[in-house]
Amino acid sequence: MPRLIGDGELTSSDVVANNTMNRERGLSGVNSYTRELGFDPAGWLGGRCGAPSWLDLCSGEGRALVEAARRLPTASVLTGVDLVGPSAPPAALPAGAARLELVTAAVADWVPERAYDLITCVHGLHYLGDQLGAIARAAGRLVPDGRFAAHFDPDSVRRADGSSAARAVLTALRAAGFEYRARRHLLVLDGARTVRLPFGYLGADPSAGPNWTGQPAVASYYREQPIVED
Repeated sequence: MPRLIGDGELTSSDVVANNTMNRERGLSGVNSYTRELGFDPAGWLGGRCGAPSWLDLCSGEGRALVEAARRLPTASVLTGVDLVGPSAPPAALPAGAARLELVTAAVADWVPERAYDLITCVHGLHYLGDQLGAIARAAGRLVPDGRFAAHFDPDSVRRADGSSAARAVLTALRAAGFEYRARRHLLVLDGARTVRLPFGYLGADPSAGPNWTGQPAVASYYREQPIVED
């Protein structure tokens, strides 16, 4: 088994600190959230009542959020969280645009102060250590009828002996209410819920090599354990 590291050391590794998977992706077009997710986040949010909210984890430069802010109601809240953050402040938004918050922080450390209508992570879980923990936390930060959508590579989840835990993890996620769309490598959950998965996080291997995207990614190691009810 490779040497496993904790999330603090992981954030400074070359694979995580220098990744460019989602830096410049916009809202629509060829290189876009709409193409990667299979739906237009701003259009989906615009169909909801009131002032919708969107949390984008591993948001890169935040281009998709900036573009969405111009289309959504003034009282809407759009939050991006990224380990590196944008290289420069975004251009000023016009009057009447949604409120935009771009936070520079590690996803594992950042705690949201509100629930969100939509939570996304476009090609971001590949660079997190405790992927399953991040997924479970996101499920609990949705509004009751909100949506979570994130790219997820089941083959990146390993047991302590290094063998694949993909089948067991997908079974547990589906039992918890998630849908896995294999063609897009997309994990989707509709509706907030408390998620407890039967896995304990052991650490991460940033030297795992390329995943299905062809880019170097992180392997997350877990031990199977029973769920402890409150």
